[in-house]
Amino acid sequence: MKSRAELRREFDGAPAERIEYTCQLQEQLNPKDQLLAEARAYIAELKQQLFGPKADKLSPEQEEQLRQLTGDVQEQAQRPPPLSQEVLASESPAKDKETPKRPRRQPPPPVKLEVHRQVLEPEDKHCARCQRERPRIGEETTTEYDYQLAKLVVQETVRPKYGQCPCGCGKTGVAIAPLPPRLVPQSKLGLGLAVHLLLSRFDDHVAYYTLERIFRERHGVVIPRQQMVQWVEKIAFLLLAIYHLIWKELEAGDYLQIDETPVKVLDPEVKGKAATGYLWFYSHPKGDVFLEFCGSRGRASPQKRLGHFKGTIQTDAYEVYKSLQRERPRTLRRLGCLGHARRRYHKALLESSAEAIWFIGQIRQLYKIEDEVRESSPAQRKAVRRQKAPAFWRAMKRRAGQLRADPRFLPQSSLGKAVNYFLKEYTALVGYLRDGRFEIDNNLVENDVRPSVVGRKRWLFIGHPDAGWRSAVIYTIIQSCRRRGINPQEYLTDVLSRLPAMKNHEVKALAPSHWQPRPSQPQ
Repeated sequence: MKSRAELRREFDGAPAERIEYTCQLQEQLNPKDQLLAEARAYIAELKQQLFGPKADKLSPEQEEQLRQLTGDVQEQAQRPPPLSQEVLASESPAKDKETPKRPRRQPPPPVKLEVHRQVLEPEDKHCARCQRERPRIGEETTTEYDYQLAKLVVQETVRPKYGQCPCGCGKTGVAIAPLPPRLVPQSKLGLGLAVHLLLSRFDDHVAYYTLERIFRERHGVVIPRQQMVQWVEKIAFLLLAIYHLIWKELEAGDYLQIDETPVKVLDPEVKGKAATGYLWFYSHPKGDVFLEFCGSRGRASPQKRLGHFKGTIQTDAYEVYKSLQRERPRTLRRLGCLGHARRRYHKALLESSAEAIWFIGQIRQLYKIEDEVRESSPAQRKAVRRQKAPAFWRAMKRRAGQLRADPRFLPQSSLGKAVNYFLKEYTALVGYLRDGRFEIDNNLVENDVRPSVVGRKRWLFIGHPDAGWRSAVIYTIIQSCRRRGINPQEYLTDVLSRLPAMKNHEVKALAPSHWQPRPSQPQ
C-alpha cells in the first residue's frame, strides 16, 4: 500500500484533485484488503485442518521445495529465499541422499508372564513290537499369547468367634480377629475392582455407562454408574495426600512447564447444558505431573499454584502467563515454546509456501541440535546450543522483520500471524539457551495433556463440577507413574492396599518419586 507522499511523487504534475481522489480510493481499499487477507487465512486454515497432515510434517513435495530453497544445510542460516519467490520446478538441483528413516519404535519387552505348559505326547511313543518307551532325544516348544477373560469374584473374609473357655480360667468375652481396614468402609468395593475402575476410567478412558454395560453383560452383575462414581470419589479422597505431596515437590523446584485444556462440565442448575471447565497441567520434564481442575481459563489456578514458586515457567503465549511474569519480574521468568511457533508456520503452508517452508527448515535445524545433545549433561547441552543455535535464531529474526515490513504480507494472513507471533515471543523463545536444563518447547507437558483429550472425546463431559477435582487427582497419580516408568496397575494395587492403615507422616513413602514395590510383588 503506497503512502500519499509516494502517490504524489508518482503522479507529479497531475491535478491535485486527481491525486487526492486516488489517495481516497486507496484508503477505502485498505480495509477491504485486510478483510480479504483474513478470509484467505481462514480458508487456508480450514484446508489445513481438512486436507493437511495431522502432524507437523512436510509432504514429499514440500521437502523437495525446502531443499531447493536452502541447499546445503550448512548455509541455511545465511541464505534465506527472496521475498515471495516461489521455487521453479525446473530449477531442481541434484537430489541429496535420502535421509535414513527413523526406525519404528519397538514395543516394550513383555513382563514376566505366568506360563501355562501343556505337553503333547505322540501316540507312537512306545515301540509297537517290544512295547518299550522309545528314547527321548529332545523336544520342540511352540509359544503363543493367550488371554484369560477377567472375572468378578466374591471375596469372603471369615472371622471365627470364640466364647468363654470351659476350663474356668475366668476369661470372658468373645474372641474374634479385627477386621482389616477397608478401602471404602461399608461397601462391597474390593481392591482389585477399585484398581480396575480407576484404570478403565482414567487410563483407558471408558465411560461409566460403558462399564455398567460390561459388568452386566459379561459378568452378570449390576453395578449402577452412580455407585461407581461414589466409589471413585472415596478413592480420590484417599489419594489426596499423595496428590498434595506431588505438588509440594514440584513447587520446591525452579522449573515448571504449564499448559491447560478445556473440558465440558454439566451445569447442575440447567438440565442438559454444559459449561466449560479447564484442566491445568504443571510438570517438570524429569519429574511428576500435577493436574488441577478450575472452572475457568482465568488466572485463578496459576496465580494460586505459583504463589510460592520461584523460578522459570515454560508456557505458550497466553496472556495470563505473561501478566504473572510482569507482576513478579524478580521471582518468575517465562520461556516460550518453539512448538507453538512452528505450528503457525505449518498453518501458513497453503497460503505462503516458500516463506513458511524456509522457517520450518530453520526450526528443523534447531531440533537437530536438540537431538544431538538430548543425552548430554546440562553443561554440555548449554555449550553446544550456544555454539550452534544462535546463527539460526538471528537468521529467522532478520527474515521475520523483513517480512513484517513488506507490504505484500498483510498482518492478518497466516504468514503474517506466524511472523508476528515469532517476533513478539522471540525473547521468550531463545530463553532456553540460558540453561542446559531447559527444553526448547513445551511438548512434554502437552503429551501429558493428550490422555485427558482422548478421554473427553469418549466420555464427552464431566457429569458435575464437583467431579473435576477427582479427575485431576487420579490423572495426576497415573500420569506421574507413567513419567517415571512405573506400572500404574502395580502402583495402585500396592498403594491402595496400604493407604487405609497408614498415618499421615508415613504417606511420603507412597509418592511416585519415593515408591518402591514391596518384595512380595513381582519386580
